Amino acid sequence: MYQALTFYHSIVRWLVLVSLVLAIYNAYKGYTLKRDFTRTDNAVRHWTATIAHIQLVIGIILYSQSPIIKYFWTNFREAVHHIDMAFFGFIHIALMLFAIILITIGSALAKRKPTDNEKFKTMLIWFSISLVIILIAIPWPFSPLANRPYFR
Repeated sequence: MYQALTFYHSIVRWLVLVSLVLAIYNAYKGYTLKRDFTRTDNAVRHWTATIAHIQLVIGIILYSQSPIIKYFWTNFREAVHHIDMAFFGFIHIALMLFAIILITIGSALAKRKPTDNEKFKTMLIWFSISLVIILIAIPWPFSPLANRPYFR
């Protein structure tokens, strides 16, 4: 089960990134060109948040099944000094949870804004901040904190 969760978590990561970049681009174009907030724009907003939530659920299940995390919490005093274990034991999940919370808030606020321009602006700000946090928290192959391959 752990291997399958790792695979799905790795694949859905790309869906989260693509949907966030698309939503940010869409919000930027809508805001700068003062476009109407269409059903398509609303669907992009909605599906970006939904994909992020799916990734969060997979991640939390993976977190509960991970041998690295089990070792981290069992041997906390020793494991916290190893950056790779500390990254997965605390940093990764904390930053990702925070980013998903920001996506959720941004999506909910954008949905409730009275004008189209405010909807685009809200999405642009909240989703952009989330994307930066997510990019920091992903264990890229080149990351000094913890590295994993692009696909697992």
